[in-house]
Parts: sequence; C-alpha cells; structure tokens
Amino acid sequence: MATTLAPETVWQRLGVPRLKGNGRFVSASLIDSLGTGLIMAFTLVYFARTTSVSVTAIGAAMTVARLIALPASIVVGPLIDRFSARRTAAWGNLVSVAGYLGFLMAHSVWQIILVVFLVQVGHTTYWTSSSGLVVLASPEDRRTSWFGFMTALRNTAMGIGGALAAFAFTLGEGTALHAIVVGNAVSYVLAATLLFSWRPARQEPAAPATGADVAEQVQQVKAGYATVLRDVSYTLLIGVNATLVFGQMLIKVLLAIYIVDALELPAWTAGTLIVVNAVQVSLTQTLVSKRTEGSRMTRVIMLAAVLNAAAFGLFAVLYTTPDAVTYVGLFLAMVVFTLAEVIAFPAVETLSVSMAPAHIRGRYLATYQLSWTVGEVAAPGLLTFLLARGEVLPMLFLLGLSLLAIPLLLVLERRAQHTTKSIGETA
Repeated sequence: MATTLAPETVWQRLGVPRLKGNGRFVSASLIDSLGTGLIMAFTLVYFARTTSVSVTAIGAAMTVARLIALPASIVVGPLIDRFSARRTAAWGNLVSVAGYLGFLMAHSVWQIILVVFLVQVGHTTYWTSSSGLVVLASPEDRRTSWFGFMTALRNTAMGIGGALAAFAFTLGEGTALHAIVVGNAVSYVLAATLLFSWRPARQEPAAPATGADVAEQVQQVKAGYATVLRDVSYTLLIGVNATLVFGQMLIKVLLAIYIVDALELPAWTAGTLIVVNAVQVSLTQTLVSKRTEGSRMTRVIMLAAVLNAAAFGLFAVLYTTPDAVTYVGLFLAMVVFTLAEVIAFPAVETLSVSMAPAHIRGRYLATYQLSWTVGEVAAPGLLTFLLARGEVLPMLFLLGLSLLAIPLLLVLERRAQHTTKSIGETA
C-alpha cells in the first residue's frame, strides 16, 4: 500500500522514518535496548559482588539458565499470533521485571539460574515480538527504513547500557548495585506500560467474536510450526540469516583473541575496532537503509554477503603482513564488515516479515529468532574449536559461510519470483 507523500524533514532525509503516533513504541524499544546492554555485562559483576558464590559457579549458572531458555521463542510464536506482538512484547517486559527483582533475593546457584532464566525469557519474548512491532508501526513500503532505524537505536542504546555496566565496576557492594537493579526493573515496567497504551496505526488481530472466527482460529492453530518448516523459501531465508549470525560473532567472540593471539597486537586494537563498528553503525545505518529501500532485498543481502567475505578474507590475509600494514588493514576490514552489517540486517528483517503469512506471522518470526539464538550459542564453541587448530581457520570458515549465502539467495529469489509482484521489490 502506498503512503501519502509529504515534504521530507531533515530527519527523513537522514533515513529516520516518520515517528508520529509511534513514540511509545520507540521509547519502549529504547528502554529494552538500554536494559539489555546493561544487564549483559552487569549480571556477572552483580552476583560476584552481592553473593558468596564463586565467579566460576556464577558463569556456569548463567550458561545453564540461557540454555534452558533456548526454546522460549518457540513458545512465544503462538502467543504473538493469538494476542498480537504488542501485547506479547509488553508481557515479556513484565517477565523481565520479575527476573530483575529476583536478583535482589538470589544468593545461591539455583536462585541465580532461576532469575537469569526469567530475564532471558523476558528478553527473548520482547525480541521475538520486535519485528512484529515494526510491522504495526510502519507502512509496508517503509519497513526497511524502520528496521534500519530500530537497529541503529538498539545498537546505540545497548552501547550506552554496556558503558553503564562498566561504570558499575567502580561502585561499592550492596546498595548501589541493588539500586541499579531496581532502576532497571522500574524502567521495564515503564516499557510495558508504553506498549500496552500504544495504539498503532496498523491493524492488530482482534479477539474472536463469532463461531466462524473461532473456527478460523482453530485452523490457524493447526497451521503451526510444521507449516513454517514446510515453507522451503522461508527455510532458505533462515539459512541465509544463520550465515549472517555467525559472521556477527566476529565482534562478540573472535576479534579480540584473534588480534592478541594470532596477530600479536595489543588488546587496545580490538577495543578501538569495536568502537569503529559501533560509531559507523550509529551514523550510517539509517542512511544506508533509506538507500536500499525499494531495492530487491535478495540482491541487497547478496551484496552484504560479498562484503562480509571480503572483510573476512582481509582479516585472514593480515596474518602474514607487517605490523604497519596490519593496522591499516584491520581498520579497512572492520569498515567493510560494518558496511555489510548495516546493509544486511534491515533487508533480512524486511524479507522475514514480508514472507511470513499474517495469520501465523508469530510462529514464523519465532523460528527466525531461533536461528539467532542457536547461532549465538553454537558459534563461540565452533569458532574457538577452529582457532585452536589454526589461527586463520575461523576467518576462512566465516568467509566460506558468507559465500554460501549467495547460492541460497539465488534459489530463494527464483522460488519467490511469483510473489514479487504482490510485495513490490521485496524479494
């Protein structure tokens, strides 16, 4: 559906979509991202300073909790289809509140597992719902810009949250740390309230009113995850997304150890490159998304895959170069890698929601989210396994995985050709 044309403001020219009527959604997402960034780095510090449990045991408890929470997105999918993404995301925030308040009473390993599990379920519920929230907020022909804007907002807010977590290292034990947890819980109550009171312009599923409506809902329930798995095109998209998820583990898992151990450069180099990535995403994400909007999304993702492969290839080649060349090459590789990142993910998100049938979109998005979760769990072990057997092997693996996305996208494109007319140039 075409949108009504209006003069573009400076913000629109910079790629920021029109936010009128969606301020509560944007504010709630900002709170979620700040809280996620804070708690990712803060949890270990908090329990180490407020309990007598060893750091090793705390780390193991957090790992167990996150593994137990892995199937959460599968449960969330039907809830989105039944109650809407907006309500489900709001309830997810309230589950997070329960988890954060539980931090105040957790003093043993099993209690840490329980409260971290609750927080993880809350976060998973929100992020599984988040693509559906963008659908409610954005016109169909502006989704890519919206996804780009939300990505930039999320990355910036999570960075600020991480900085706040680092500040927590300077705080004393007890009261100050408890105050951060309580403040985070209160902010999630506010986020839930904002979502419950938000009235998006796009239509939400209505509760069934007649017997015919109930019968239709029964059919929708029957069209469950088996329907998603039989959708070969969407399965191909999930495979493409998995290659991108593994690529994103460069920063979270591989970069620092590769620079210090393989390239034998100081650790500050990795920190500087991470800052380059964060700044580039924040400054360019909305502009790049605006430029790619209206393009064929499969081709956009192919471009990102080629850029990713080039970046990983350059990282690998730097293993054999002199230090002066290596420093220049590292910054160039990071710029190319980040460009691939800002190109790829709004396009993948746009394809994901466009290819998902509206009546079971929640289940589709839950399966898509699971590819993120499984990738983030599997990648650290696999990449470090490869690193132990050859310092360049992880980069070569990521290069090959990036190139694998191209034939997958070509097959997806051919399968999706019969639908491109109905969704513009999305596929």
